[in-house]
Amino acid sequence: MSLPEIVSRERWRAARAELLRKEEAVRRAQEALGAERRALPMVEVDPEYLFEGGDGKATLLDLFEGRSQLVVHHFMFAPEWEAGCACCAAFLDQVGHLAHLRARNTSFAAVSRAPFTRILPFKARMGWAVPWYSSGHSDFNADFGATVESGGEPVERPGVSCFLRDRDRVFHTYSVYDDALDGLGTLGGLLDLTALGRSPLGSDQLRLHDEYE
Repeated sequence: MSLPEIVSRERWRAARAELLRKEEAVRRAQEALGAERRALPMVEVDPEYLFEGGDGKATLLDLFEGRSQLVVHHFMFAPEWEAGCACCAAFLDQVGHLAHLRARNTSFAAVSRAPFTRILPFKARMGWAVPWYSSGHSDFNADFGATVESGGEPVERPGVSCFLRDRDRVFHTYSVYDDALDGLGTLGGLLDLTALGRSPLGSDQLRLHDEYE
């Protein structure tokens, strides 16, 4: 591996200033793309999907926990696997404390096709407290692109899907898969995928996670 060139502080500042102009252009483009994402039309979710979690059976509406938005992590964990996907585990490790999402009226849950009896010990092993549900008895994963057919066999696919609730009606607003998940585990990265976005997320809105009302 070759190392960067060694230069004076003055040359470094000049090179940094040039790169900063490019970074600002990328940031503005990302903000414009985010506005387009939030303006995407949404689709009402008609099937009554049933999941299994720590409190028994749950519907997709239940996963919102009364909040307006829901971010679902399609965690690769097939029914026959003994443990979940290492890449998905690394993603979930980055999500952090859910209080910050919940304070912005957004719930988060992991969903896998593995039976809950396999999810539970793996979740305990990883030390996670996030809600995690089995969708093994429904078409949820297939309907939202997280399980696809390849050679006549189901193949798991990592992804994130976002949903919006209007009273008892649930709408699918966005999904992203595979390498597009890189860098999305942060608070802002997840909120940027939702229909309502990250606002408000100014520094004056952030709290220590045990200080939210």
